[in-house]
Amino acid sequence: MAEETHNSVSGQADVVVQAGRIGELHQHIHTTAAAEHPVPYQLPPELAHFENRHAEQECIRCAVDERPGRAGPLTVVLTGIAGIGKTALGFHVARGLADRYPDGVLSLDLDDLRRDGAVDVADAVGDLLTGLHVRPEWLERSLAARTRQLWTRTRDKRLIVVIDNARFGSEVLPLLPASPHSLVIVTSQGPLYDLDGTAAVEIAVPPLAADDAVRMLAAIVDDPRLTAEPDAAAALVQGCGGLPAALTVAGQWVRKYRRKSLSRLVVELTGELHRKGIPMVEAVWDASYAGLGPEAARLYRLLPLYPAPLVEPEPVAALLGLDLDGALDALAELESAGLLEGRDEGFRMHDLVRGHAERRARQDTDATDDTDTTSGVPGAVGATRDPLAARTALVRWFRRQAARADLLAAGPRMTLAAPPAPAGPFDGPDVDFAGKAAALRWLDDHRAALYGCVRLAFASGLDEDAWALCEPLWTHFLDHPHYADVIDAFRTGVAAADRSEHLGARIRMRCQLARPLWEQGRYAEADEHVRRAVAASEHLGTDAGERRLRASALEFGGLLAAEAGDWPGAVAGFEASRAIHAAIGNAYGVLLQTYLLGKAALGSGDADAAVRLLSEAHEAARE
Repeated sequence: MAEETHNSVSGQADVVVQAGRIGELHQHIHTTAAAEHPVPYQLPPELAHFENRHAEQECIRCAVDERPGRAGPLTVVLTGIAGIGKTALGFHVARGLADRYPDGVLSLDLDDLRRDGAVDVADAVGDLLTGLHVRPEWLERSLAARTRQLWTRTRDKRLIVVIDNARFGSEVLPLLPASPHSLVIVTSQGPLYDLDGTAAVEIAVPPLAADDAVRMLAAIVDDPRLTAEPDAAAALVQGCGGLPAALTVAGQWVRKYRRKSLSRLVVELTGELHRKGIPMVEAVWDASYAGLGPEAARLYRLLPLYPAPLVEPEPVAALLGLDLDGALDALAELESAGLLEGRDEGFRMHDLVRGHAERRARQDTDATDDTDTTSGVPGAVGATRDPLAARTALVRWFRRQAARADLLAAGPRMTLAAPPAPAGPFDGPDVDFAGKAAALRWLDDHRAALYGCVRLAFASGLDEDAWALCEPLWTHFLDHPHYADVIDAFRTGVAAADRSEHLGARIRMRCQLARPLWEQGRYAEADEHVRRAVAASEHLGTDAGERRLRASALEFGGLLAAEAGDWPGAVAGFEASRAIHAAIGNAYGVLLQTYLLGKAALGSGDADAAVRLLSEAHEAARE
């Protein structure tokens, strides 16, 4: 019995000793594991030059502060075109918030796993698990099993996960940690519409402002030329379009060519960027383009023709020869691919992306762009258009809307261009003008596109369209005198009228050009155009319309003379014009010339004649 008791006590002691050793072993294993598997921190070294983005950083911090531990991780999606600095911003924010997420920072570039446009998401989940110290032999085989493994490993963790270059929400969803205390930062060229069931905050990353871009360039390269030639430095930054990637290239050029003036470098680098693109970004844009459907790819190649910064669906429908839904689908696809920036008022294409689109248009000879045939694209409507047909359709859409707006705003008046034909099913839908105010507002909102269409039409040999567009631009000019733009447009209208040998248009365009010239004090140029218009009007026929055009040319002669203080010359022009209007029975023309004669009399100091003529004009107006 005593022996049994002794053995029992001895056994218990052995158990105690063994338990202590197991505890020591567990402690040793834990210490060794911690030494072998430190907290992951998968961020690259901090950039030497990071500029601004204060608003975007504050937006992310607010989202983090306002959403502590609710269902699911907080997902922040940074969107913007390639080269705009989304990845740098994501890494910068992750570094700044790392202390609040003690379980580590993981990062993953989906483009590293992309093959033929698609990501093997199972490999992506495997990379995250490897970052969490899961050995390769422990990885599950299927995507579903690996996703469950990720959920197990991330439960209740406070992690940051940076997912770079996502194209679809479906690529991101399996990569989300299970913990509601985690933060996921995703970068994408376009919006991710299929992040279903997640707490997502989308932040659009714009180009750097000019001042921020100048500071970034100065930080990249310390060169006295930047301060010695501030205008050239500003032009260099402008050529980079606010893209940090382009500014990096610019900084390299400034360092490389230290003996060249900065102004010369601006010309050379700007040409280089538009000819060849940014090496680090070009491959991204190429990949985005390669993933487009046929209509979106065709629109991308055609968009460099678009005559204004703001791209709208209705003229795009005309450009493509599609209905409005087809145009919207193509625009949405380009936005999702990060090749267009979506705005509330429409879409915008960055200048450097436009350069890439021009290069693709030159490189790609798509058979559907060389012939005018019915599209073979499933679901497409209408006919594909070759580049000239597409330019023509785009110009004529804007011409048709401008003529309609002009008619509403100015009422029936003397115009020489034929009224636009009603829109066909694939000519782009007409704008619905609510009235005169809406028509005037449309002309003002779209003046850049209309001026651009004049240039595009002339460059494409569409001479009638070029000068016809100048007629509604006259109505806009009378209330909104943007002199540089309108002089350029009317000068192009004169060249188009001359090239088309349209006598009436040659007279009308010269008169329209003369007025902004004399209002800018350029009397000699204005006088040359008016004299040529009046001389050409002598060759017009005798019908009422042609005689009215001659009266208009004589009126412009009188207006120019009055502007220069030549009152006898003004009176001669107005009297000759009034005589023609009287002969053809145009009462309004007689009234207007009588009024102008009254003003000329007043200008010359003949008060009695002024009272008589202005009273006569007033009575005619009452009638």
